[in-house]
Amino acid sequence: MAADNSLNASLAAATCALLGAGSAAPATASETDEWSFESALLYYGESDNRVQDMSAAFAAKRDFGDERSLSLNLTADTLSGASASGAIALDVPQTFTSPSGRAVYTTPAGKVPLDDTFHDARFALTGSWTQPLAQLYTFTAGFGVSSEYDYKHLGANLGVTRDFNKRNTTLSGGVAYSRDNSNPVGGAPIPLAQMLDAGDSSNKLGSDSKDVVDLLLGVTQVLGRNTLLRVNYSYSDSSGYLNDPYKILSVVDPVTGDTIARVPTVGLEGPTGIYRYESRPDKRVKQSVYAELKHAFGQPVLSAAYRFMTDDWGIDSNTLEVKLRWPWGGSNFVEPQLRYYTQSAADFYRSSLVSDQALPAYASADFRLGQFNATTIGLKFGHRNADGNEWSTRLELYQQSGTVPRDQIIGNQAGREQYPDLSAIIAQFSYSFGL
Repeated sequence: MAADNSLNASLAAATCALLGAGSAAPATASETDEWSFESALLYYGESDNRVQDMSAAFAAKRDFGDERSLSLNLTADTLSGASASGAIALDVPQTFTSPSGRAVYTTPAGKVPLDDTFHDARFALTGSWTQPLAQLYTFTAGFGVSSEYDYKHLGANLGVTRDFNKRNTTLSGGVAYSRDNSNPVGGAPIPLAQMLDAGDSSNKLGSDSKDVVDLLLGVTQVLGRNTLLRVNYSYSDSSGYLNDPYKILSVVDPVTGDTIARVPTVGLEGPTGIYRYESRPDKRVKQSVYAELKHAFGQPVLSAAYRFMTDDWGIDSNTLEVKLRWPWGGSNFVEPQLRYYTQSAADFYRSSLVSDQALPAYASADFRLGQFNATTIGLKFGHRNADGNEWSTRLELYQQSGTVPRDQIIGNQAGREQYPDLSAIIAQFSYSFGL
């Protein structure tokens, strides 16, 4: 069974960041190299044997002169471990039908239910071509494809930049389109359908898809000899299948807050409680503003960035990140990093469904749609060889803490952990060189 695609995308982005996104990594070997390369390895591991990821990435850039270049990126990663299903914790063991619909798994008493049956392998390839379009204009065209066991992605993008003010000001714009096909293990569940006994697939449909259109407008301004400011506005419109097919909600008693018990069919294995699959809107519009300021204090370079995102699901998020790149010993550098993230819950986020209430149109107990804060502390060390090649390693510690709205806590739920804290370690190594 595949891991959730949101997490997969996040880890892929982290890996791609190693390959020079937002930095000059592939070009560090030499500005005169026709080919520059960077390889990267990443490990992501959550506490309590939850999600584990191993990623490898390779980037190549070919400089053809006259500001023309070709960039290619290849990423491969594997994920395994246990992912929160969305069901609430109980004082007794709980049994669930696996996503494949052919088996069951059990969560111990007092534990937040985790589905430990998932694993996935993902391969992704992106490429782009950049060249001058006219005087002071630069044009970029790119593509992206990725494949997982239950998910396929195909996308394309176009971008243009225009320099002004003796190249001290750059305006940029871009558009991207992607088509994602989801073929969940066991089939896509009917929204809010009840989980059934193993072997009964009448609550499942086939595959489904979604379309995503992204727009980007930005300006980069030189503020002084040592200061650079970049501001971007982005707009994203997603439509189609936006559910996570592996997330469920517990149906609970209105007084005790415990999951309503269920007895599997005689001779069959099945869930010991009543659970329903989540339902999300089939459309989502996100808007965000991103600002980054870089300032050189001589050789040390400070980078401070802020991002605000809002969407029509009711989620608002704020991200603040600060990095300081400090040269050391001529050929080395250290770079401490601090990132803080906070978000509000989606309008349809709820920890459970109450049995005596009518089913809502939309509901999800996915922690990623809930209210939480997260802090990342990291340190990067790099070394440049005499030949201009560079290697670097980075270690990050991630800590997340969330809350369930008080008005959603019912009866016995008050004495149990319903939104557990999450911690993770991220370790990365990269090496860049040129030919």
